[in-house]
Parts: sequence; C-alpha cells; structure tokens
Amino acid sequence: FSAPGDPKVPVLYKVERTRTGKSFSVRSVKAIQHGKPIFTCQASFQLSQGSPVQHQFTMPTVPPPEELLTQEELIQKFLQNPNLAERYRKHLHKIQAEDVPIDIKPVNPPDIFCLEPQEPKQLFWVRARGYIGETDMKVHCCVAAYISDYAFLGTALLPHRQYHIKFLVSLDHSMWFHTPFRADHWMLYECESPWAGGCRGLVQGRLWRQDGVLAVTCAQEGVIRVEQKPNQSKL
Repeated sequence: FSAPGDPKVPVLYKVERTRTGKSFSVRSVKAIQHGKPIFTCQASFQLSQGSPVQHQFTMPTVPPPEELLTQEELIQKFLQNPNLAERYRKHLHKIQAEDVPIDIKPVNPPDIFCLEPQEPKQLFWVRARGYIGETDMKVHCCVAAYISDYAFLGTALLPHRQYHIKFLVSLDHSMWFHTPFRADHWMLYECESPWAGGCRGLVQGRLWRQDGVLAVTCAQEGVIRVEQKPNQSKL
C-alpha cells in the first residue's frame, strides 16, 4: 500500500501483462484513486506441474483447536479480573466490539498483565467464519491473504512489550501458495520475526493445514514507531 484508500471512491485497477510464458505468467496490478496509485501488486501464476523435487518443514506440534480458547473467550477471561486498569479494560472492550470475520485460537496467548520481553514467535489456529465450501481456489487464497495480515506484524513487538505503540503499518506483504487448502477449515498460523530495527520490522509466517501440509508461506515488512517512555503495568 502506497497511500490510504478512500471507501467512498471507486477503485480503478490497471493491469499490465508483465510476462506470459508456457508455464508461468506474471501480472502487475496498480489500484488508483484520485489519479494516484494507492496499491501495487505483482501476481505470478503457474500451470499445475508434478515434480519429484519435494520437501517442506515439519509442522509444529501443538494442541488441537478444540482444546483451546478463542480470542473472545480469552478477552472475557481478562475482563473478569477486578484489578485490571480501566484504560486496558476499555482497550479490550474495543477489541471485543470489532467485527472480525476470523475465528482465532492463540496456542500460547501472551500474558497481558506482564510486560516482560517474549520471543518474537506466535502460533494461532485460524479459519474464516462461516462456510465457503468447495469453490474456486482463488477465493480461498483471497481469504487466506486477509487472515495472514491479522496480528502478523505484532509478532515483531513481543520482545518490546514495555513500549507503547505510536504507529504500526505494513510496507509490503508477500505470499506464496503451495498447495490447495480450505480457508474455512482450521489452519495453524506460525509467525516469527527474525529482525527489527530502524523503525522497521520483518515477519515471516507459515499457514499449515491440519493434516501437517504446508499450504502458504508469508512475509511482511512494516513500520514500527513506539514511544520511548516504557508502558506501566496493566494492574
């Protein structure tokens, strides 16, 4: 994204046939509003091909989604604490009021009452709310793109929880789709941040099907600005 979009104005999409080959094709897309580009995208397409060269990482061993609490249930649990500071209570109510079309079950939810640095890694079970079904795979890819951006860049902040966030926004977002999947079925989202510095953070992610197959790989770089004064306790 190069500029904020305007929901009241139609978007003009300009598509350039960058490359058209026998197996691979590339298209460059520019979204334009008010005569200026607000978004650029480069999409690569491949005809389905078999190959004996195959490997993947191993899916992390975690509890199944049926054994974990949803994000809404975790927030409700935090709100029941009578010692929770009012400003954090308001923040949790604000999150609770958001209409997020994703079911999320954190595997190791961070302790909101602790500001100690944590390893920049997160694991979530995620899926789209509602039924999508056996439709065009491109629909599931679009939904997965939406899911992949949720809480992704926040992984880079886990070692720096003592700071208050002033500005957090994506600079670029890349995705590689490896194998068919259902975005309305539970998938494990493995996120990690190998580096942050210079007001930027880099995060990498993997979306695993429940059967252990790596479906999608993601990467994102974003701007991270914080207040130099550390946060106070939430209690």
